[in-house]
Amino acid sequence: MKPSTRRRVRRWSLISIGVLALVILLGNRWVINSSDGYITDKWALLPDNDVGLVLGTSPFLTSGKTSPAFQGRIDAAAELYRVGKVKHLIVSGANPDETYNEPRAMRKALMQAGVPESAITMDFAGFRTFDSVVRAKQVFKLSRMTIITQKYHSYRAVFIARKFDIPAYGFIAPANADGRPGNRHPVREVFARVSAILDIFVLNTKPKFLGAPEAVPLAPEAEGA
Repeated sequence: MKPSTRRRVRRWSLISIGVLALVILLGNRWVINSSDGYITDKWALLPDNDVGLVLGTSPFLTSGKTSPAFQGRIDAAAELYRVGKVKHLIVSGANPDETYNEPRAMRKALMQAGVPESAITMDFAGFRTFDSVVRAKQVFKLSRMTIITQKYHSYRAVFIARKFDIPAYGFIAPANADGRPGNRHPVREVFARVSAILDIFVLNTKPKFLGAPEAVPLAPEAEGA
């Protein structure tokens, strides 16, 4: 390759990398800025919603210890239920095989935390955050909801919900074993926010599986609220 050709290739490579970095930066700022006002770790600041959506994650770390992110979501969801900010919980996650089932693990943990089984609905088709949020509207027919997950994840989940005209709020679950919410933004999440923008505005993505509508069995007092 001639030196002049190498210089052109290098120049265009740098330009491409710069453009990609700018797209990622602006995409993340859009998602965060659009959602930040609807996310809190103070339950008193949340509106009362009949249903909370708990987003799935692995119950265990690769070391075999309980995942602080999983436990944080369980503790946050149980707290909202106890104080009456939500009256029912949808636990939505993946269940690729018999050895890994996020919704069942969340239901079991919530029941151990004092949430009655009758107040929990399992969504086994929450393969991605996008699927969990869209299914909440299209399958479970929620017109509003509280989303329960870690701070870094809440931005994307609430962004997706509101772009689908669901007035959702995010309740920040602890991210660390000491109960703090944390301020990290994992690399995977940085790219996932851009992917969410593409799903909504470019690719017109649909959930992997929808199925028939399913009513959330709210208690009579919740239905009349």
